[in-house]
Amino acid sequence: MGGTHEAGEKGGPSGVARTAEEPGQTANVDLCFVPATHAAEQRLPAVSGSSGRLVVTPVRETTEEHTWPGQIFEDPTVAYAEAMDAFVAAATAPPPLPRTPEQWAAQEEQMARKEAQRLHHHAEMALRAERSAQRAQRRQEDTAWRDLCAARQTALGMPGGGAALDAAAVWRAQRAQRRATLERRQQDDAAWRQERLLLRDTALAAPPARRWIAVLVLTDNCTRQCVGLPLFEAGAKVTAEMVRDALRTLLPPELQFLIADRGTHFTAHALARLAHEADFVHVLIARHRPASNGIAERFVRTLKDWLAGQTWEAADVLAALLEQFRAEYNARPHQGLGIPGLSPTEFAQRIWLL
Repeated sequence: MGGTHEAGEKGGPSGVARTAEEPGQTANVDLCFVPATHAAEQRLPAVSGSSGRLVVTPVRETTEEHTWPGQIFEDPTVAYAEAMDAFVAAATAPPPLPRTPEQWAAQEEQMARKEAQRLHHHAEMALRAERSAQRAQRRQEDTAWRDLCAARQTALGMPGGGAALDAAAVWRAQRAQRRATLERRQQDDAAWRQERLLLRDTALAAPPARRWIAVLVLTDNCTRQCVGLPLFEAGAKVTAEMVRDALRTLLPPELQFLIADRGTHFTAHALARLAHEADFVHVLIARHRPASNGIAERFVRTLKDWLAGQTWEAADVLAALLEQFRAEYNARPHQGLGIPGLSPTEFAQRIWLL
């Protein structure tokens, strides 16, 4: 808990950061959202669910250069008066209007459409490559067959008794193999045409709505240990009651303070009742000051960076990945601890010995 800010973040004056003195005394909680399916190295969009509905900020395909009004003074070729006029104009320009829910929905639909088009293009390219390799193999088979037929014509003009009978038996086997090859080609052609038609139908259909999975993040304020990462397949429809039930099984019995943002999942009556039952203080951070819950915010960023390199198609696969990440995170050195270089698990063990 504190007033420190990272570079580029907005906020008031920085204060002295304070963390809990003992493990289990204070915990930080947050809720993040990830797609229900994900391909490795695909960037994850920023998603906020604090208002009770998901607000998706699309990942920019190109990195835009950051600009600010005072940047004009860095150019020595611009006259002072001209630079001042430009600075005043930029500094007093009205801020852009916030997007409406309809605009966010339209942008989300556009993102889903582009993703569907990308996946369709990759599937179409893979089908074409497979068809091209198949045709190349057929050309080799046809060339071998023609060579075999030519060799047979040459052999028929040569004298021979028993050898001719043996050659006839071999020829019958070769012709049967050729017929089987041609029949297999017909089946392969039919399957290829069916798959191509299916791809075309998929391209014409409307892209499916993106599904989300909610992940509850709970970290110890003193040791930075990740206590748990339960997920909710309900995604955008996750309720405060679901969050409360998950916290009830994860919170340490000695907990005194639980730090959370003012999202609807944490300000609901269900969380207040849990705080009363478990006898801890539910600490809600100041509005528009996410740095006050910086431990959870930074953890979510680290988690998403790690998940961006993973692939999952179902919730059980994602759950296994989350447990893998939790084990790795708790075991690797953490520079934000009171004893830099120790992992959260090592730091917790060291604290208990003091």
